[in-house]
Amino acid sequence: MDRPVLLAVDDDAQGLGAVEQELDERYGRHYDVVCVRSPEQARQRLEEWAADGVAVAVVLAAQSLPGTTGSQLLDEVRPLHPHARRALLVEWGDWGQNPTGEAIFDGVAHGRFDHYVLRPMGSPDELFNQSISGLLLDWAEAHRSAPYTVHIVGESWSGRAYELREALQQCAIPHNFCLADSAEGRALVAAAGDGAHLPIMVFPNGAVLTNPTNAEIAIASGAPVTLTDEVFDLLIVGAGPAGLSAAVYGASEGLSTVVIDRGGIGGQATSSSLIRNYLGFPRGVSGRQLAREAYDQAWIFGAQFAFMQTVQGIERDDDHVVVALADGDRVRATAVLLAMGARYRRLGVPALEALSGAGVFYGGPTSEAPALAGCDVFVVGGANSAGQAALHLARYARHVTLVVRGDSLRSGMSEYLVGQIEATDNIEVRVRTEVVGGDGVGRLEHLVVRDLPSGEETTVDAQALFLLIGADPYTDWLPPDIRRDAQGFVLTGADLPPGAWPLERSPFPLETSMPGVFAGGDVRHGAVRRVASAVGEGSIAVQLVHRLFAAEGREPRGRAAVGHPTGR
Repeated sequence: MDRPVLLAVDDDAQGLGAVEQELDERYGRHYDVVCVRSPEQARQRLEEWAADGVAVAVVLAAQSLPGTTGSQLLDEVRPLHPHARRALLVEWGDWGQNPTGEAIFDGVAHGRFDHYVLRPMGSPDELFNQSISGLLLDWAEAHRSAPYTVHIVGESWSGRAYELREALQQCAIPHNFCLADSAEGRALVAAAGDGAHLPIMVFPNGAVLTNPTNAEIAIASGAPVTLTDEVFDLLIVGAGPAGLSAAVYGASEGLSTVVIDRGGIGGQATSSSLIRNYLGFPRGVSGRQLAREAYDQAWIFGAQFAFMQTVQGIERDDDHVVVALADGDRVRATAVLLAMGARYRRLGVPALEALSGAGVFYGGPTSEAPALAGCDVFVVGGANSAGQAALHLARYARHVTLVVRGDSLRSGMSEYLVGQIEATDNIEVRVRTEVVGGDGVGRLEHLVVRDLPSGEETTVDAQALFLLIGADPYTDWLPPDIRRDAQGFVLTGADLPPGAWPLERSPFPLETSMPGVFAGGDVRHGAVRRVASAVGEGSIAVQLVHRLFAAEGREPRGRAAVGHPTGR
C-alpha cells in the first residue's frame, strides 16, 4: 500500500457503509479507503502504517465507539501521523445537542481533532465531499505533496537557501526544502541537469532557477513586477491583510489600484499556521491561504501588483503623491495607503543571529515544522502568533517550550489559544523567562535561558528557535512630514499632534500628516493587532479615499486609465 489513506471508524454498519461508498466513489482512484468498526482495528492499522511509512491523509471517527470515544481515538492519531487531518463524524442536527455538541466544542478547543464532518445523507453528498476535499487540501499542503509545491535544494539550511525560503514564504507559495546530499535533493539536482549551481528552485511547471534573484522568483511565480507610467487613483504600500483588503475594495469600486510590496503577499500574517477566529472560516484558515485568496480576489477586480519592489521615499508633488522605488522608478497616485505592517523584533544575541535559517527563525513555523519531527523546539513570544506557532509545532516536534517574559499567557493571547496550549501534552510554558544565548555547529544545538526572578541561567537542548517577540513598523524610510510616535508607528486622524496638519479641512480618520496619504493595519499607531482589524481598516481606507476625491472635486481615473482589461 503506497497510496495515502482515508480512514473511517464507526460502529454503525449502515452509517459506515454510506461513508465508505461516498469516499470510494469520489476518492478511491487516488487514495486507499479503509473503513473499520472497531477502535482496536483502527489503532492497529494506524500503528502499522506509521511503521511502514504510509501516509494517512484523513481520519474520520464517530463519537460513540466501543470502549472509547471518537474524540479520544482522534487524539491518538496525531503522535503517529502528525500531518493527518482528523474530524468527528456527526449526524445532521446533532452538532448542537449534548453530548455531541460538547464533544465538538471540547475536541476542537483542545486540539483533539480539527473539525467535524456531517455523515453522508445520500449519494452524491456534495456537502460531505466539500468537507473531505477541504481536509485533503490542508493535508496536501502540510505534507508538501500539493502539485503546485516549489522545491528548493541547498547545500545548507542557512545562507541564500534560507533567503529563498523566506522569499517564497512572503509570496505565500507552498514550498519544500531539502539538502543537496539527501536522497530527494540528489534526485532534484540530477533532474535539473548539468551546470545547476546550488541553491536551485524547481517550479511545478518544471522550470528550474539557479540561485535566482528575488525579481526572478516573482516572475517565475507569475507575479507582475513592472509598473505603468500612469497616475493611479490608489497606490498601496504593503500587501498584508490591510493592503490586500484595500486592493479588493478599491479595485472593485472602480479605482485604478496598484499594490507595491518589498516581498510578496500576506505580510506577517503568512507566518500564522492556523487562524481559527477569522470570520467565515469555521475550520480555521492559514495566513498563507487567506493571503492567496485575497490576492486572487483583488487581481480579478483589476488591481495591479508589483512584488519584490522596495519603496524608499514619498512626497507630495502638485496634486499627487509621488512614491520613489529603490530601482529609481517613481510612481504617482492621487491617494496612498501605507500598509507596510511590522517585522518581528530581533533578539540581538550574536551567536543566535549567526544561525538564522539554521535552526533560528523569525516568524512562524509554517514551512519549517515538518522537518522538526522528534526535535526539541522553543518559541519565544506571548501573543497570538506565538501561540499558533507552538500549537502547529506540537504536531511534529517531540517537545515545544513556549517562552514568555510576562507572568501569564492570558495577558496577551486569546483564550481559545491558551486553552489549547494548556491541553496539549507536549507543550511546556515557561513564564518570566527569556532566551539569552545559544550555539551549535552549523545548526542550532542548544539554548541558554534565564529565569527572570532569580537570574539563574540554564543550558537546554534545542534544535529550533522561533522568535515572535513584538513588532517594529516598517517606517524608517518615511520622511519627517509623516509624523510617527516614539516607537515609529504612523499617527493618523485625531492622534496627530497640534500643528502637524497643513490644510484648513480636518484630516480624515486614517489620514496621516501628509494630505492624501493614509495608514492602516499594524503600521498605524493605536491599531488593534488582529488580522480582522487590519482587513477592516483596509476597507475603511477606500471609503476615505472616495471622500478625499469628493472633497477635492476630483473624479477617479478608473481602471481603463491604466490599461486594465474590462475583465480577466
